[in-house]
Amino acid sequence: MKKYVCIILLISMGCKGVSQEKESVIAEKAEQTETFDVDKTEEEWRRELTDMQFYVLRKAGTENAGSSELLNNKKAGTYVCAGCGTALFKSENKFDSGSGWPSFDQEIEGNVAYDVDYKIGYKRTEEHCAVCGGHLGHVFEDGPRETTGLRHCINGAALRFVPDQK
Repeated sequence: MKKYVCIILLISMGCKGVSQEKESVIAEKAEQTETFDVDKTEEEWRRELTDMQFYVLRKAGTENAGSSELLNNKKAGTYVCAGCGTALFKSENKFDSGSGWPSFDQEIEGNVAYDVDYKIGYKRTEEHCAVCGGHLGHVFEDGPRETTGLRHCINGAALRFVPDQK
């Protein structure tokens, strides 16, 4: 009998492995070890950013729909990361998605990085600045079909607009 109990205990202890961890836990562990070219303490970020920028960029928050001054901006230029100034999106790729957040059909290649996000209970693709790691928003596959088919739904608080020089 003791032999069977020992075998059952060994089997049950061996069943718990990394393969049974939820994908969100695995993603969180990967996120914690990711390093970026611009690396600052939380206090440094708090001093440099507004409260809303800090909430969005550093805490992965979301601003209210329709609240961004950049939502209806139609000027030519580049949208850069409000945290580190990295160029993220070009004005010619901006479109009105009706979502209430600035939307783009493509990013500037190499400057935006992606992660999987399960924070609201289902899988979404989160976007962040590839240089400082600041949270930008999410990308969805319901954008303009005549271009990329993607909608980069971005918090305006994560961006700063730099107009083209004439």
